[in-house]
Amino acid sequence: MTDAVTALDLPPADPLDDDIRAYFDKCTEKLGLIPNVLLAHAFDQAKLRAFSALYNDLMLAPSGLPKTEREMIAVAVSAQNECVYCLTAHGAALRQLTGQPALAETVAQNWRVAELAPRQRAMLAFAVKLTNHPADMGEADRQALRDQGFTDRDIWDISAVAAFYNMSNRLAAAVEMRPNPEYHAMAR
Repeated sequence: MTDAVTALDLPPADPLDDDIRAYFDKCTEKLGLIPNVLLAHAFDQAKLRAFSALYNDLMLAPSGLPKTEREMIAVAVSAQNECVYCLTAHGAALRQLTGQPALAETVAQNWRVAELAPRQRAMLAFAVKLTNHPADMGEADRQALRDQGFTDRDIWDISAVAAFYNMSNRLAAAVEMRPNPEYHAMAR
């Protein structure tokens, strides 16, 4: 197995700007690693900043969706796209957030058979339909979420998270992005 982060020859910028170095140091402090997705983007620090800003906004900023539900979307969408990188990384995050490795792995394998609340089931059905059949989305899909108590802002956030992971999954597939080995053992 190679230590390369992707199949492309795009090493991180050298030197890294102070803000990027500080961001990587914070990742190491909080996670014990620098996620390979960040290292993959680091050849172009402007792209890394843009990617990180969007990720941080969608996944960490205040929202009507708890972090656990946002990670469920990331995992369910990534399962549909068969994205090894995101299934590995966000599967680990979902295991950590839920404290239930079996639940998290069931969401990764087939969310339809996971023990989920009706709210979460509706949310994932919406995200997966958006992934597989975006042209078929309609008012009935949004209403199904409203019927489970989601606000229109929540529907925006569900859609934005699903769209982000569809983009990220495709990029990861195109460049053969490799997950950090540490993710495999996390929260098991």
